[in-house]
Amino acid sequence: MLHIVLVEPEIPQNCGNIARTCAATGSSLHLIRPLGFDISDRAVKRAGLDYWHLVDVSDYENLDDFFARHPEAAADLWLTTTKAPRSYEEAEFSADCWLFFGKETAGLPLALREQYRDRCIRLPMISEARSLNLSNTVAVCVYEALRQNHFPGLMGTGEMAEN
Repeated sequence: MLHIVLVEPEIPQNCGNIARTCAATGSSLHLIRPLGFDISDRAVKRAGLDYWHLVDVSDYENLDDFFARHPEAAADLWLTTTKAPRSYEEAEFSADCWLFFGKETAGLPLALREQYRDRCIRLPMISEARSLNLSNTVAVCVYEALRQNHFPGLMGTGEMAEN
């Protein structure tokens, strides 16, 4: 199972889209506080996220709390950042790696990027573009990791294949 880690996400719609990607792919979602939105059951129901029950969601007070609870993540993580020295296509994702994504306005913390400098990747884009939308970046990286691992546990065809 892939692990999607959002560090201090700010925009609820992005988190909703990412949660849907997690639901569709069987990936787990890890949210590092502070969050820019409410994830209580009441708020999720009010937002109409009818797939939320399909998502394995955990939240943490901060990165220290996260790594204390998941020390294994440090051995198999990838950090996405526009400042990365290499493209995501150079990453060799394992089937249960940890993919980190930063908040929309500032990205991942500098200290984290420096600590795992050799694990920082980016999506190629033109120099004039600041970044892609967070939920789009997550989707690209999740599906690349899944592709590299032959889409474990996912259906590769739809109902049209039966005809």
